[in-house]
Amino acid sequence: MPKVAVVTTGGTIASTRDAHGISRPAITGADLVGNEQTDIDLRVVNVMSKDSSSMTFADMDRVRDAVADELKDPGLDSVVVLHGTDTMEETAFLLDLHHDDQRPVVFTGAQRTFDHPESDARSNLAAAISAGLDISSLGRGVLIAFGGSVHPAAGTRKSDTTALDAFRPVHIDPLLLRTSEPLPWHPISDTRVDIIAVYPGADRVQIDACVHAGAQGLVLDGLGSGNANPTIVEAVRDCVGAHIPVAVTTRVSSGHISPVYGGGGGGHDLIAAGAVFSTDLRAGQARVLLAALLSDPNLVGLEKEFERRASLSRVRA
Repeated sequence: MPKVAVVTTGGTIASTRDAHGISRPAITGADLVGNEQTDIDLRVVNVMSKDSSSMTFADMDRVRDAVADELKDPGLDSVVVLHGTDTMEETAFLLDLHHDDQRPVVFTGAQRTFDHPESDARSNLAAAISAGLDISSLGRGVLIAFGGSVHPAAGTRKSDTTALDAFRPVHIDPLLLRTSEPLPWHPISDTRVDIIAVYPGADRVQIDACVHAGAQGLVLDGLGSGNANPTIVEAVRDCVGAHIPVAVTTRVSSGHISPVYGGGGGGHDLIAAGAVFSTDLRAGQARVLLAALLSDPNLVGLEKEFERRASLSRVRA
């Protein structure tokens, strides 16, 4: 009989609505699983019960530790993680960075609460379990199964607030897969990385405030293919000079980015100021990657390692 661990963290998939229509996590893992999968040995592991919008790096560390503990069982075939959709892409990517097992870990959740008359909770759970037991998932790392599709965690993000197939890869191309070796595990809970929004006329106030608050790294959520303005470029130069790495991504939902624009505030100028480019990851996952690298006291060449892991490689003909 196949054996699957189901790790629960809360989220919409475990929520019900009160008399005012407000959703809150209330359903246990045992209730979620029910008695439908009688041909599979399902082990429920309740880790927490939170809205994923409240997830912290410390919470993500807890989820990673729980999954790693389950994978110590040699008889286990896969792990399914039930997670809220708001920050699923970050937690899944953190686990993927450190996942060193051929057995798949599959994240899923729901857009509609468990008590909704047309809830997608049970169907997504069943699909995630099926994906975890599919032989083609072996060696693919951490996956997100949602709304009838299965995507690699790296480069996948929530792209719609209500659609049942809310998660989409940055590149709509199944041939693009991350190929880096797993990072050594170090908790990221004590690592502060902030995201800075770039917009027309943005000044350096956000950057200076984050540095003053103790940021160890920054992610610029830039414009277009990874652009800003001369004021932001100067602030980035100051950060890099103070040994605070800055990664550049984009607010655009899909496509890779590259430092091709100059003019004083383009991506070329950001690179010249010492920033690194998150070619394929968007801000949430770029932040997790930068935190994971900064948390490793033995890491040498952070900038090169970030650029390597923040890009996806074409590996299949």
